Amino acid sequence: MRLPSTSEERQAARVPDPGSDVRVGLRAVTKTYGPVRALVGVTVEFVAGRVSMVVGPNGSGKSTLLSILGTLTRPTSGKVSHGLLGRSREEVRTVLGWVGHDSLCYADLTGRENIELAARLHGLPAHPAFEAARARFELGSFAERPFRTYSRGQRQRVALARALVHTPRLLLLDEPTTGLDTKSIDALRAVLRDEASRGAVVVVITHDEGFASAAGDVRVALDRGRITGDAE
Repeated sequence: MRLPSTSEERQAARVPDPGSDVRVGLRAVTKTYGPVRALVGVTVEFVAGRVSMVVGPNGSGKSTLLSILGTLTRPTSGKVSHGLLGRSREEVRTVLGWVGHDSLCYADLTGRENIELAARLHGLPAHPAFEAARARFELGSFAERPFRTYSRGQRQRVALARALVHTPRLLLLDEPTTGLDTKSIDALRAVLRDEASRGAVVVVITHDEGFASAAGDVRVALDRGRITGDAE
């Protein structure tokens, strides 16, 4: 993956500048699964132009928080606001980019086909979208092979390209550094900075405290479903 895009590319992005009032937030949100309380009265806000890192031990509610932000899960109680990004789940999903444990790519399609499919689903011309992704994420000849044949690093590059193909205004990533080498982690950090710089809301779940410190602007700590301290 190459380093952040040029200023001209940023100006062409279909998102507001970092200074605009774009933010998403939870207010007094609780989520229960039967007797298990995954989130308890969580109030937190994520602002465009910043890379927000959500940290905490296993079972602290991080993935549930991300799922609620991404409209995949509804809270049991409390309020979720996506502000200018949309009032309905359908509206929010049109501007959402998601990179999770599951790549959301089709194993028997090539990297090219996965990216072009995502582009078409967002109403974009497939070939130019892939060529832009190829240049940004250094997708070599492996992009013409089935996705199932890829290494972890190759899978991550294609997953990021798929998630970013429509220039999302809300980018959510769940443990994106898992299995990546140092060079790939540095490249990922550059991508996150670039996305925040163009005005996206960027929220990352990670166990990697070093990565959180190096790549994040804001740190939100969760433990047993509760915010353990103010965002730093």
